[in-house]
Amino acid sequence: MIPFYDATAVRAALDLPRLIEALRRAFAASDIAAPVRSAHEVGTPETPGRLLAMPAWRPGDVVGVKLVHVFPRNAERGLGAVQGVYLLFDGRTGVPRAMIDGDALTNLRTAAASALASTFLSRPDSAVLALVGTGHLIPALAHAHGTVRPIRRVLVWGRTAAKAATLAARLRGEGLPAEAAEDLGAAVAAADIVSCATTSTAPLVLGRHVRAGTHVDLVGAFTPAMREGDDALVATARVFADTRAGALREAGDLIQAIASGAWSADRLAGDLHDLCAGAVAGRRDAAEITLFKSVGAALEDLVAASLVVEAGPAP
Repeated sequence: MIPFYDATAVRAALDLPRLIEALRRAFAASDIAAPVRSAHEVGTPETPGRLLAMPAWRPGDVVGVKLVHVFPRNAERGLGAVQGVYLLFDGRTGVPRAMIDGDALTNLRTAAASALASTFLSRPDSAVLALVGTGHLIPALAHAHGTVRPIRRVLVWGRTAAKAATLAARLRGEGLPAEAAEDLGAAVAAADIVSCATTSTAPLVLGRHVRAGTHVDLVGAFTPAMREGDDALVATARVFADTRAGALREAGDLIQAIASGAWSADRLAGDLHDLCAGAVAGRRDAAEITLFKSVGAALEDLVAASLVVEAGPAP
């Protein structure tokens, strides 16, 4: 029987500093094949849903695929928007090695990728983190950014004030200096790092609120129809992505800015491979506004899943 690693096992296995460093090495080496994922609309107008298939492999070593659903209205059912499973196979025989909880794996590898980007793009003295959203990914982002920067204040904003207050209390219980923020614009203006993870189709992080020296981490918009940052932000910032191909195909923040004429694809400064391999420079000065656009990369899943299995047998 294929061993199954549940969410508890995944969280126990994926130490954030170790995962961030593993992603750094993998993006620099570029020895993992990871085609742009396939996406299919599987929901209805009343309950929209999207199925993503994300394969990746290191030839002769390991093969993996994540099957993940994104149902934005799951919050109404008390569920996370992201639901899925990861399958890991032996790269020499194709024999299944493990099945892994996809929600926990996705949250941790996504947060680790954002933290990895932050090591290149945020100011080393960044102390104030603004979190936009209250979904299942936000706590992982809070801890990941706090792993790489000296965060002394965490501002949590959500469309529902009660949810923001509840999440801030949870983060305080986990050792983070968190507080709920009532005004989104004020929270963004106060932040050194803004991390946004929502399913919004309208801009939330506006360029006029972002002060010089800020790093903006846009995670949630993963289709051309979704968006978290406005044209002014994208046009002002120096923009990076997790993968160039994925971002220019799926990132609504960038695709919509291109369509409006506010930005152009040739202004994408680089991706995580470029940064980790030293091919392009990250932040160039303390006043620069930087933007990292994450849409998700199958390489990240494969690296994280491998670490889970290496940590020991499933409980």
